[in-house]
Amino acid sequence: MSNDAATAANASAANASAANIASYIDHTLLKPEASEAEVRQVCAEAVEYGFKSVCVNPIWVKTVSKALKGSGVLTCAVVGFPLGATPSDVKAFEARGAVLDGAEEIDMVIDIAAARADDKGTLVDDITAVAEAVHAGEAILKVIIETALLSDAQKVLACEAAVEAGADFVKTSTGFNGGGATVEDVALMRKTVGPDVGVKASGGVRSLADAQAMIAAGATRIGASSGIAIVKGEQGSSAY
Repeated sequence: MSNDAATAANASAANASAANIASYIDHTLLKPEASEAEVRQVCAEAVEYGFKSVCVNPIWVKTVSKALKGSGVLTCAVVGFPLGATPSDVKAFEARGAVLDGAEEIDMVIDIAAARADDKGTLVDDITAVAEAVHAGEAILKVIIETALLSDAQKVLACEAAVEAGADFVKTSTGFNGGGATVEDVALMRKTVGPDVGVKASGGVRSLADAQAMIAAGATRIGASSGIAIVKGEQGSSAY
């Protein structure tokens, strides 16, 4: 687990105020029609507000990495996104390329069908392939389990597989497959992975109160495209 995740895990959720909430947020732009101008705008916002990272699709990693250079804001890319239904070696290749392009964090989608089939071995293999590629580049791996499509038992299985495979974080949702983060799911994931793995709540976190509730439940990172609304104490409207 990264020092970032360990430090955040020890932070008091009660202190997750508008003044410091930005440090939890992965400022996110994942819509397929996003333009270069929009990507650059998100980067400028992340620097202005001090968000933890900018999370984008892989084609934008070079643009984001260059725009954020020297700012302290991390570059994050998704792989196998949003379905997770690509072969593990393809996900690993995609992750390796994103890291070479400048991504410091990778958010991968698991083999959701394997989770729904209670096939832990396949899940471990899927995540391990990506974890090895990511960690070889000294980057961080977050594993999206897509909670809206899983039973509680399957969520636990997926989180256990992520830990066994060496993931640095588990993450609730893509925001693209119905449903998003819930306090109950974050609490279940935190209970399953223990104190030494990060938990990222994403999908539908639109306000400071939403973010604080997720952190109180055990989240150490928040994925949101409503980051500015969150830090301003306003209500965001984005689905992600």
